Order: sequence, then structure tokens, then C-alpha cells
Amino acid sequence: MTLYSDFARRRTLQVLADCAAVLGIVGSVVLGVTLHGAILALQEVGTRLADAGSSFESTMSEISERLGQVPLIGTGIRAPFDEASGAGGTLQEVGRAQQEATQQLAVGVGLAVSVIPILAILLLWLVPRIRFARRARWALAASSTPAGIDLLASRALSTRRLPDILKAHPDAAGGWRRHDPDAVRALASLELRACGLRPERAAVLRGQGTALA
Repeated sequence: MTLYSDFARRRTLQVLADCAAVLGIVGSVVLGVTLHGAILALQEVGTRLADAGSSFESTMSEISERLGQVPLIGTGIRAPFDEASGAGGTLQEVGRAQQEATQQLAVGVGLAVSVIPILAILLLWLVPRIRFARRARWALAASSTPAGIDLLASRALSTRRLPDILKAHPDAAGGWRRHDPDAVRALASLELRACGLRPERAAVLRGQGTALA
């Protein structure tokens, strides 16, 4: 499989794009993990609230129980402390809810910051790289036979820019219809170069057209 172009300029751009993509993916993962940890640190607030609520609830319950043992007035005097104990329980629940919300936020932000950029990188980088490798493999396989060379020439006529076609051969279309070896070879070479391959890699083209005649 051909992963990189035979031509130095295009190959350099591909290598740079690969390096940038890898760095982008690694950077996205690191940023996601960092933000996840930073947001998760906010759970400490919820932990303290929950601990404070639990401690307050326990203290008020203990005072209420002791006052409840006082003869005659115990039942009435413990009521405010029972209410305070309930407030402590509410504070404890708020702390726990804050911890859960922080956990969910940390996971959501961490995934969003890492996954979305990675998907974008894969879409903009990996898909074109796979397409290039497939085109290069197909073109290299086609260039091994005269029929494949003719197919490459036909593809060049239908997909390449007109200035490039005229530069490759002044009568490219007519020459291809007449099976002119020079025109077919020029068009096939144009398509191979567009696929990132040097025409010299095609054994049929190295035959200087005798195999195409």
C-alpha cells in the first residue's frame, strides 16, 4: 500500500499533516483529561457541604435526644433541634447532589473537548489519507497492463483540468481515440502523477510505448 506520494513536495505536506493530526489528537486527549480533573476538583465543595450537613444533623439529633429526656419539658424543647437536624440532612443532600452534578459535568466537558476535535481531525485528515492510499493502489495496479494504462488515460481525460490535459499532450482527446501511444502514455502519466505516483513506476510506460501500440 502506498501511504505517501512519490513527489517530495506532496510527501512533505502529507508527513506534516500526519504529524499535525497526531499532535492534535494527543493534545485533545490531554486537554480533555486536564479539564475533567479541574472540574472534578470542584467536588470538594460538595464533599464539605455533605460532611458539614452530616455533622450538623448528628449534633442536633444528639442534643434533641438528650433534651427529650428532661422531665416535663423535654418533649416540647426538643422540637427546634429536630427541625435543625432536618436542615442538616437537607444540607447533606445538597452536597451530594453537587458532587453528582460536578461528576457529570466533568465527564461531559472532558468528552466534548476531546472527542469532538478528534472526530473533526479524523474527518478532515484520515478520510483524505485513506482516499489517497486507495487511489494510489488502484492506479499502481492499473498501470501494470496496457488495458489499465488506457483506463488511466481515459480517467485523466474525464477528471483532470483542461490546462493540465493540454500541457500533457496538445491533441490528447484525438490521440486517445486513435490509440496514439504518445497521447495515451502522456494522459496515463498525468493521472499517475495526480495519484502521487511517478510514471516510471509503471512497467508498461517504461516500455516507451511499444507495449501500447
